Amino acid sequence: MTVLLYDLVGSDPTRPFSPHCWKVAFALAHKGLAFERVPTPFTAVAGVEGGRHKTVPVIREGERTVGDSFEIALDLERRYPDRPTLFGGAGGEASARFIERWALVTLHPYLAQAALMDIHDRLQPEDQAHFRTTREARFGKRLEDIPLTRDERRPAFRASLEPLRSTLTFQPFLGGESPLFADYIVASAFQWVRVISDYEFLENEDPVRAWLDRCLDLHSGLGRSVPAAA
Repeated sequence: MTVLLYDLVGSDPTRPFSPHCWKVAFALAHKGLAFERVPTPFTAVAGVEGGRHKTVPVIREGERTVGDSFEIALDLERRYPDRPTLFGGAGGEASARFIERWALVTLHPYLAQAALMDIHDRLQPEDQAHFRTTREARFGKRLEDIPLTRDERRPAFRASLEPLRSTLTFQPFLGGESPLFADYIVASAFQWVRVISDYEFLENEDPVRAWLDRCLDLHSGLGRSVPAAA
């Protein structure tokens, strides 16, 4: 049975960009499950599956729907225990929870603000209006003003990656010798901006970039199936 994945897109339905949806795409591929993406613009999210879920990602498998990327990963792990593990046990689930909090607190705020206009410019007009209204209310300033400090803030962002960078000196993936959901959490944050923005978030020689390249190559190059923003 093919799983349906409701996936956030802009004006180009072939370029899904949500980090949370990418987590689920990687998780489904990790489990070896066939899935079909359902392109979903911002203004269509409220109507997904009759409005039962407030955000995407949402998956449908038969009559079942599940929302929230972490809950989807847990659900896949419990329903497909004989397929490759996403967590490696209860300890891995707990560690992945920490990694997700770290990514949301440390990575997402800078990435979101730095790429904000890139996201806006790749949306359909009706979604641009929604995006502008909601983001200007969130940040308390004009959309155009939010990314203005991204250059001066970038060195601090890169320095904040040192725990990740240091970990990767011991092992090729956060999961050890092979990836786990923790890798997909962090890789999906970088995939988000890779797809939506041509801004250089990482230096070419950064070990984090080499790790990201390994993640993009996984599952027959799933991450590379959407080219980087030009």
